[in-house]
Amino acid sequence: MSENKKVLFIDVDGTLVDYENNLPESAVTAIRKARENGHRVYISTGRSKAEVYQDIWDIGLDGMIGGNGNYVEDRGQVIFHQLITAEECRDIVDWLHGRGLEFYLESNNGLFASENFETMGEPVIQEYSKRKGKDDACRLTVRQAFPDMIFGGELYREDLNKVSFILSSYQDFLGAREAFPNLQSGTWGGAGETALFGDLGVKDITKANAIAHLLNHLGASVEDTIAFGDARIDLSMFECCAVGVAMGNGGPEIKAAADFITNDVTEDGLYHAFEKLKLI
Repeated sequence: MSENKKVLFIDVDGTLVDYENNLPESAVTAIRKARENGHRVYISTGRSKAEVYQDIWDIGLDGMIGGNGNYVEDRGQVIFHQLITAEECRDIVDWLHGRGLEFYLESNNGLFASENFETMGEPVIQEYSKRKGKDDACRLTVRQAFPDMIFGGELYREDLNKVSFILSSYQDFLGAREAFPNLQSGTWGGAGETALFGDLGVKDITKANAIAHLLNHLGASVEDTIAFGDARIDLSMFECCAVGVAMGNGGPEIKAAADFITNDVTEDGLYHAFEKLKLI
């Protein structure tokens, strides 16, 4: 690619949209202008494709990295997709049921909630939103947080990207890590023992690994890459891309790793960053 044409990787939650799924019009304008100028724009997110709602696609994107790196799509073509096996899915679901933990399964075909996730998940989602500084967090419901979540669906699946489960304690994360050593185990919604959720996914899957697959497909150079993020999960993007931009609402680790820090997502952070980088 020309040295003037860049490949942009934009995290979604906390970067493209705020934690109530509000999409700033300035971000839409910035991305459309950048693409008009010949730059390629991809979202790079922990969400599975089923969670990328139409308002995001309507911006105009070249593709996406999903599941924190297990899925790569370029202009409608699937470049890479690594799934949890059907046997592993069954083992995970049985283990979570046996431990009495509520969860949801993330696939490109939808988010599938466990039997009591809607009720048990509500206070956890509210706490998560509260930690992100939302004033009306106490009124947030699971259906508002996950508008297309499927309740009562099949839980033994062959299309599983990853699974998130509510932690009753940090021991649940440690237990999952021990029970599934061949999968990648993690936590989110807080650091260490303050984490709200555990998750399980395909091992050695990262946003950086996905970016490498996509760049190889495009015939593009790392020198042409710019990453935008707000959280620890985005560190691998910053490590592999030429430029890393942290949102003003981001955490201390991502800010420390950034080449520069822009405004908050709700304060036209992406637009200002695109201007500074002369993308628009």
